[in-house]
Amino acid sequence: MNPLVSITTVTHNSEATLARTMESVLNQTYDNIEYLLIDGLSEDGTVALAQSYEKRFLERGFRFTILSEADLGMYDAINKGIRLSHGDIIGNINSDDWYEPEAVEKAVGFLKESGCDYMYADLNMIKPDGTSFVKRAKIQKFATSRGWNHPTQFAKREVYVKFPYKLESLHDDFDLFLKVRKSGCRIGVLHEVLANFTMEGMSHERNIAAAVNRGRCRYRIYRNNGYGRAYVLECILIETAKLVMG
Repeated sequence: MNPLVSITTVTHNSEATLARTMESVLNQTYDNIEYLLIDGLSEDGTVALAQSYEKRFLERGFRFTILSEADLGMYDAINKGIRLSHGDIIGNINSDDWYEPEAVEKAVGFLKESGCDYMYADLNMIKPDGTSFVKRAKIQKFATSRGWNHPTQFAKREVYVKFPYKLESLHDDFDLFLKVRKSGCRIGVLHEVLANFTMEGMSHERNIAAAVNRGRCRYRIYRNNGYGRAYVLECILIETAKLVMG
């Protein structure tokens, strides 16, 4: 009745933020969870911190796996975690983000009721100064990341088996989203906040060179997935918004 949900977290020198992420998984209201922490040979206390949680996860009744070895980056590590997982439904939460307590329960319920293969939901965006706003999830006519929120994404296992991350860029997650849109998979949106995202790192670096590189990468992904040249305007709009608003 309650399918196994596999949650992956990728880490590399994540000691400062990982506890909050792990606590958010441990404190889920849903009881049938497998948690996989895939580490890229961290040099700080990341692995030791993860190991200190093992007893609590097992007492909670959650399967718990820690793997620390060399990888080819974040999306290679996520692919690895998916291959090692056993769940019928798969989600991913990064090591500086965290779930709301009912995130998994609500996602599973929504997938069951809607019959969707792939879903995402509203996301709480945390700015570096501590203020926040909610990024609303939408299914839009035109393919854009403005209504899509990767940390809230849950999908049936067969979606990830068919569309593993490509290992080409920082935006491999967006590439997967575009592939799912074109594939005919049933996509659903839940209008509730399921996760919290910290607006830091390379995806929100505020300088012109970084914005140009991100825009070019995003445009290349559009073109590789069969979208027209007009989508260059969408890339410019997204990166301009990041420069102005953060």
